[in-house]
Amino acid sequence: MLRYGLILAAAVVLADQAVKWLVLDFFLTRADPVEVTSFFNLVLAWNRGISFSLFHSEEAYAPFALAALALAISIGLAIWLSRIDHRWPATGVGLVIGGAIGNVIDRLRFGAVVDFLDFHWAGYHWPAFNLADSAITLGVLFLITDGLFRRPEGSKKTAAR
Repeated sequence: MLRYGLILAAAVVLADQAVKWLVLDFFLTRADPVEVTSFFNLVLAWNRGISFSLFHSEEAYAPFALAALALAISIGLAIWLSRIDHRWPATGVGLVIGGAIGNVIDRLRFGAVVDFLDFHWAGYHWPAFNLADSAITLGVLFLITDGLFRRPEGSKKTAAR
């Protein structure tokens, strides 16, 4: 499962960086958000914090500190991945690693993460996010689902008496 998870992580990184490249190229000539639907816009936002811009910082060291933290977590996840023997949790861990590395690349290149997906409803906007964030969220959902519903090997369903 290690190889499977790492290939998935690499695919996420490549897709994330390719989409961000397209978004940055698209926004070279415009600054305003682009309304795609009544509830979705394309925007260019720079996240200098972690999820939802928590711990936002303009300090010069902040991107490197956040990148180092994400890399340390990714290494820990890769060690966990090497011990996984089922596809569902390996998929979850691979998605999380890929998303984390995609955002690390942004922090090291730009000093912030490129966000561009803006969902909104009735004047309320969800914080802008990107493909890497989506992969992390989906990966966590895979892990939660696996933890809640996969029965350990050798366990048997007991009949109600």
